[in-house]
Amino acid sequence: MRAMRIEGVPASAGYAEGPLFDLDRPPAVYAGKATATEEKTSLEAAIGTAVSRLAAMAEAADSDAAGILEFHIAMLEDDALSGPAFASIASGQTADVAWREALDAEIGGYEASDQDYFRARATDLRDIRDQVLRALTEDGDSTAPTGAILCGEDIAPTRFLETDWSHGGGIALKAGSTASHVAMLARSRGVPMVVGLREPLADLAGMALLDAEHGSIVLAPSPAEIGAFRQSSASFVARQGVVRRFLARPAVTKAGTAVRVQVNIADPSDVDGIDIATCDGVGLMRTEFLFGKNLPDEETQYRAYRKVLEWAGEKPVTIRTVDAGGDKPVPGFTVEEGNPFLGLRGIRLSLARLDIFRVQIRALLRASPHGNLRVMFPMIAMADEYERAAALFGEEQAVLAARGVAQKMPPLGIMVEVPSVAIAPEAFAGVAFFSIGSNDLTQYVMAAARDNAAVAHLNSVRHPAVLRLIGSVTAFGRENGIPVSLCGDAGGDPAAIPSLLEAGLRDLSVAPAQLAMAKAAISDVSV
Repeated sequence: MRAMRIEGVPASAGYAEGPLFDLDRPPAVYAGKATATEEKTSLEAAIGTAVSRLAAMAEAADSDAAGILEFHIAMLEDDALSGPAFASIASGQTADVAWREALDAEIGGYEASDQDYFRARATDLRDIRDQVLRALTEDGDSTAPTGAILCGEDIAPTRFLETDWSHGGGIALKAGSTASHVAMLARSRGVPMVVGLREPLADLAGMALLDAEHGSIVLAPSPAEIGAFRQSSASFVARQGVVRRFLARPAVTKAGTAVRVQVNIADPSDVDGIDIATCDGVGLMRTEFLFGKNLPDEETQYRAYRKVLEWAGEKPVTIRTVDAGGDKPVPGFTVEEGNPFLGLRGIRLSLARLDIFRVQIRALLRASPHGNLRVMFPMIAMADEYERAAALFGEEQAVLAARGVAQKMPPLGIMVEVPSVAIAPEAFAGVAFFSIGSNDLTQYVMAAARDNAAVAHLNSVRHPAVLRLIGSVTAFGRENGIPVSLCGDAGGDPAAIPSLLEAGLRDLSVAPAQLAMAKAAISDVSV
């Protein structure tokens, strides 16, 4: 086979050299049972095995990954999903065929939807389907060899999480998205990943070279190509070493302009691996991690918030009220909608469920005396939403004070992620601060779903329309004494940082793994 280079889109920077592994290979053949009762028992056992495997992975995973796995477990335990398969078994079908046909029918319905949200859920269903099929066949050959480059149409989060990445390896996908769950997991773990390959990987045999810094894979490489690849890989590692030296330094541009760099966290345990001296505080603490299988009580939330505030000391911690909905369903809280990204999510959902929102407000007020807390509301579109939320804080503060409970009112700000706010920020002149959510803002401005590979080229924070809005919000904040920061993925993207600083931003919040890289990128900007 002659050497072949296929271009794609970098999703997680890095280099990998290793054998190809076909993610789409069919599972081993299932051995049918003698009776329908045995087939039913076989499928029940396989579902139980899949649930146990997912639960074990969830226990060892971080909050983001655990949330994905718990969603899969909940679907597997839903009788509505498995019912049609058991009905087929009762009619004489084998367990594997019954399960595959039932799930494929469900997957087909999701894929046919005109809503990106439901099409994205098809990936979850395929993962669930394959987990059970593997349990049915006990397919031991499904494990990729150490250091392999996993190739295929797409990859399930569970396949990523059960792969041992400690000895290298990478991912190359025909579909996929830079904003997918797996892409975020890959970036946090430093696993090289390329998505949107422009040609199919016809022959998945032999060694390959994955360049996830620039976005390509080379099949059947020549000795010269291997040599050039290893030089590029070594250069990348060396640059990463240089970048790490910026971690302990303040972020400053070439011209000496200081830039605050804070971190985004999703779970209180995230701060255990971060030296507070390396960052300027927490620019975004997500609270969805608390809203998993059960709605959290006030004490659970209070302890979680207090832990992070005490870790940060005098440095600010910006906690976002629960941003459920959209691509973050929460059992017992969110609702199923035809277009959830434009539906009852974020502050809209909180204001619709005051019984849940008031619990979170009280926990935040009680935690506030333990550090430098700031609270922000997600998905604000109208000034009335902010005013209602702020009034609820006032009401709950009065209740706590009357009971003699220690509390403190934190500064209240908003996420700028809905275009109506970015276009007319003057309606929000009374807020304490703005935090630009670049992921959703870009998605809404460009009308391009952030998790859809087919329109990934449109979803760029560097588009002039998006940057113009960011610049106008930053200018409004500067003119009116309202601090402005950015907490979306763009803040940690070295390619986007120069444009963000040119737009006037001087406060970025990034994933902990991107701290050093962001500081290094800032030092290279002339602003």
